[in-house]
Amino acid sequence: MSAASHRISRLEPYLDRPEPAPTLLKMLVGVQLAGFREDAGMAQDQAARSVGFSAAKLSRIESGKGRRPPTESDVRALLELYRTDDYEASVLLKLLQRAGEPGWWQRYDKRLMPEWFDRLVGLQEAAATIRTFEIQYVPGLLQTAAYTRAVVERGLPNAPASEVQRRVELRMRRAELLLREGAPQLWAVIDESILLRVLGGSEVMREQLAHLVRMAERPNVTVQIVPLDVTNASAPAIPVTYLRFGGLDLPDVVYLEHIRSANFLEDRDETEEYRIALDRLADEALEPRESVDLLRRTMRDRYPAPR
Repeated sequence: MSAASHRISRLEPYLDRPEPAPTLLKMLVGVQLAGFREDAGMAQDQAARSVGFSAAKLSRIESGKGRRPPTESDVRALLELYRTDDYEASVLLKLLQRAGEPGWWQRYDKRLMPEWFDRLVGLQEAAATIRTFEIQYVPGLLQTAAYTRAVVERGLPNAPASEVQRRVELRMRRAELLLREGAPQLWAVIDESILLRVLGGSEVMREQLAHLVRMAERPNVTVQIVPLDVTNASAPAIPVTYLRFGGLDLPDVVYLEHIRSANFLEDRDETEEYRIALDRLADEALEPRESVDLLRRTMRDRYPAPR
């Protein structure tokens, strides 16, 4: 079996994946096409010219970006150019077909799911490991419904009640990712100020911190708190999410969130800088057990249950 066929054979399980995974499959199709091109000894601009594509179009196909997968005719043209064998072409075309199946999150309207957010949710659904650092709010995958509602109402004070409810439902559906079979590993580093910033009132905060404690006890979830007295914390100025896709020849992705948009970084040098920064933050944060103890103390001292 050739090296290319071996790579393709590892993708066959994704043909029977029960849940659609369009973001993952678009990336896998793109990575394999790039591998076929390199095996054929062709540069990207050379291959693009050979099939009448712009260099930007082929780059977009190989990176798996965009809301929609490439067309079957475009992929067939590239497979023919690279003289891909029948087995490899067959698996890749089946993956492409499955990449066209919408993910559950793509059923929400674009007001709730702009293209950059669509990509984030798809990447989280596909990731083997999710690392995140938050400085303002509890990470979205760890929020309760009441806390999410308070966050949405604070950020969108004029939004109608129906939109607020849809946003809460969307976030709760996203959070189910951590509870399913084969869930990714989540490693969340949280600034202590988040625990003290009251959203929705004392009862909402008590419920949210109790939820963090419960989630931190799951084998696939690690929560660490950066205490307020760590003055030299090497914290980024904005929230950071780092996604890794185990054993699939896919690049790590860093997601940097802004108010109305986001940046995605895939260059190895750039993502490595953020991995190192997250490692330093984890070293400066409390250990996981100490972090849970701090969550419990904060619940007791700042948000005591009514008597």
